[in-house]
This record gives sequence, structure tokens and C-alpha cells, in this order.
Amino acid sequence: MTTPAFQDTRSVAIGPALALLFNATVWGLAWLPFKALQARGLHPVWGTAGVYVLALAALLLWRPQGARALATHPRLWGLAAAAGLTNVCFNWAVTAGDVVRVTLLFYMMPVWSIGLAWLLLGERPTRAAALRLALALAGVVLVLWRPGLAWPLPQSGADWLALAGGFCFALTNALVRRWRDTPEDGRALAMFCGGLGMATVLALAGAAGPWPGVPWSALPWVLVLTVGFLGGNLALQYGAARLPAQVTALIMLSEVVIATASSFVLGAAHPTPLVWVGGALIMLTALLAVRR
Repeated sequence: MTTPAFQDTRSVAIGPALALLFNATVWGLAWLPFKALQARGLHPVWGTAGVYVLALAALLLWRPQGARALATHPRLWGLAAAAGLTNVCFNWAVTAGDVVRVTLLFYMMPVWSIGLAWLLLGERPTRAAALRLALALAGVVLVLWRPGLAWPLPQSGADWLALAGGFCFALTNALVRRWRDTPEDGRALAMFCGGLGMATVLALAGAAGPWPGVPWSALPWVLVLTVGFLGGNLALQYGAARLPAQVTALIMLSEVVIATASSFVLGAAHPTPLVWVGGALIMLTALLAVRR
């Protein structure tokens, strides 16, 4: 009787792990369709708004109860804003900048998590957290370093967007943990509303220029992103709810590997040796955070 039970446990674990890997793959390859859209005249902020219009409509048709949950838990609009800025900043950054550099700066997320967990969750940083912070800061110095410059500061809008996106990602995770008593459907809908809302606000504010229209050649890429983001979000919720948080975080780090490998092979990134070393330190920080 023990063998079938053991086999069943393994089969249950494999499904959530594959779901998380699918989500990581979606985000690790998202730079490719966004760059394709930009090449067709569609700014990534407008592209994000268009994708989330379709994804939000599909989600409401499938899970209309999410609207009721969102209406009865107004604090979820804070989650919507954080998640929306995460998406806009990351999508814009990987389109405008070097994909490897942007992804590494985005994954400074464990650094931001230390302060946010202290502020929002009352989790005081430990000595191990201080060590991770030092390692991550050393890594980001190497990633940002440019010969001849006095200070290793962000050098482009893409750098700033990547750092801001990572901060908003850490804030999103902290808010999900703080408001974990809210309905899952409401949280999912809040994230999609945030993606649409923040992209639309920035676009209408002039960040992306005037609405260029959507050329027919861009529609397949928009649909690919819509299906990918919708499926990836649902896969993340399915997997994260069934695996320990440390396992979830470890699997999600595969996004960095996927983004790095794909962009390097396709010529969308040209990392220097210092970037590789700095990236290794940032990844080490993330791995230490997972194993804490």
C-alpha cells in the first residue's frame, strides 16, 4: 500500500513544478515578442496595455467571481498597482536594453525583499540577510560598472526600469503574503487589472508616444503574449499553492537562465566578463535567499 502512495505524491509534485517552469519560460522569452512588436512600431507600454486588455477579458469570462472578490477587498488595488508596475517596467526594460543586464538587475529582488519584509511584515533582517545584501550589492556594482566612470550607477533608462521593476516585484510578493487571506480569484484579477491600468496610465501620460495603431503583422505576437501571460499567471498560482516557497523560488530562477541563454544565442545581449561575475553574485544571493 505504501508504493502507490509514494508514486502518487511524486506525480502531484511534478505537475506543479512543470507549471512553475512554464511560467518562468514565458517570462524568460517575453523579450522576444516585445522586441518584435517594437520593430513593428508598437511601444512596449502600448503593447503591454493591449495584451492585458485581452487577458483581462478572458479571465473575467472564465472566472467572473474574481470581480466580486476584488470589489469586496479594496486593499487589493495596492497589489494591482505593484504588479502592474512590475510588468510595465520589465517589459519596457527588456525591449529597450540588453536582455541579460536587464534580467540580472531585475533579480535584485531579494535585496528589496529584505527591507520590505521588515517594513510590511515585521520580519527583522538577520545576519544572513545582511550577508545576502552585501553580496547582491557587490554583484550590481559589477553589472553597472563601466570603465572610465567614477561611480557604478545605472547608465540608461533600461537600467532604471529593471531596478524599479525588481523593487515592484518584491513589493508584489510582500503584499501577496500580507494579504494571503483574500480570495485567490481576486488577487489574480487585481494583477491583470494592474497590468492594464498602469500601462494605460503611462501610455496616456505620454511615456510611449501617441497610439500608433496595431499593424496586422503585430497581431500574432500580441496573441502569443496574451496566451503566455494568462497561462503563465494561472500556472504560477497552481504551482506556488502546491509547493514549498523555497522550491517555488528556486524554480522561478530558471527565468534568468532562459532569458540569458536565449538572448545570448539570438544576439540580443552582449555581456562583458564583469557582468557575468556580477550576475553570478546576484544569482548566489537569490539562491541563498531560497535556502534560508
